[in-house]
Amino acid sequence: MKVHMIGAGSAMFLVGTLTAVSATVSGYPVFGGQALRYAVAAVLLYAVVLVRGGPRPGRPSGRELVLLTALAGTGLAAFNVCIVAATEDTSPATIGTVVATVPVVLALVGPLLERRRPAPQVVLAACAVAAGAALANGLGGGTVRGLLLALGALAGEVCFSLLAVPLLPRLGPLRVSAYSAALAAPMLLVVGLLVDGSGVLRVPTWAELAAFGYLAVFVTTVAFCLWYGALGGLGPDRAGLFAGLIPISALITTVVLGLGRPGPADLAGAVLVGAGVVLGLGRGREKPSGAAVAVAGAGRNL
Repeated sequence: MKVHMIGAGSAMFLVGTLTAVSATVSGYPVFGGQALRYAVAAVLLYAVVLVRGGPRPGRPSGRELVLLTALAGTGLAAFNVCIVAATEDTSPATIGTVVATVPVVLALVGPLLERRRPAPQVVLAACAVAAGAALANGLGGGTVRGLLLALGALAGEVCFSLLAVPLLPRLGPLRVSAYSAALAAPMLLVVGLLVDGSGVLRVPTWAELAAFGYLAVFVTTVAFCLWYGALGGLGPDRAGLFAGLIPISALITTVVLGLGRPGPADLAGAVLVGAGVVLGLGRGREKPSGAAVAVAGAGRNL
């Protein structure tokens, strides 16, 4: 249990660094850069799969391929498209506040998909985490279109977890991460060709190359594997609580890079997120969900 908690927390902390690091590649074509990031991550993940060896689950079945395509299209490609488009109509703070409600959604939807009732304690904890994340992000304004796009990003973030649950028992975290990244890269490249034309890709500068390397290795390869491993051990409802750490990580990264300083609302949000996570994980001694038990045995398929 502690290993999964550390994995989930570490994964969401790494994802939270995305915003600040992405600022260093703002001059690079967005969709082409994201396609490059996922392509590199897919190669790295496949390399790890080959090095680790072990039992091979075989190629994805037709149903699994459909789920993987949906996962890549919603949780990776569409998520990035919505984030990029939303910034034209609303502030990053508003987008972050909307996406920060993902613990509430997972706390409600995750158990329902497993045909069990959402635990009141986890739902309450998820609400506290979402509220704390909103405080840490700060509340902003924007247009209706911007809000709808932010809700689209929220849906993508939820699909990133829920669509993976039935895939993890047989394929394991590494293969789910590798397949989804490999499928997302061409999707984003097509969008980039439609938006930027022939300028979708260019030779990156050394600084951009370093940033993309960090995004591909840590925010994608490492974070994906940690998150999917924790998702099986904790279940989507409790694992979702750690999504509240994303804005906290973004805040810390911003300070470390000298891009800003936290205010009272930021600090209060951090405390509220921590309290919510502790409250929700207080159910850790209960019998794990069916999905958690099934995925826990998938470690041999990493």
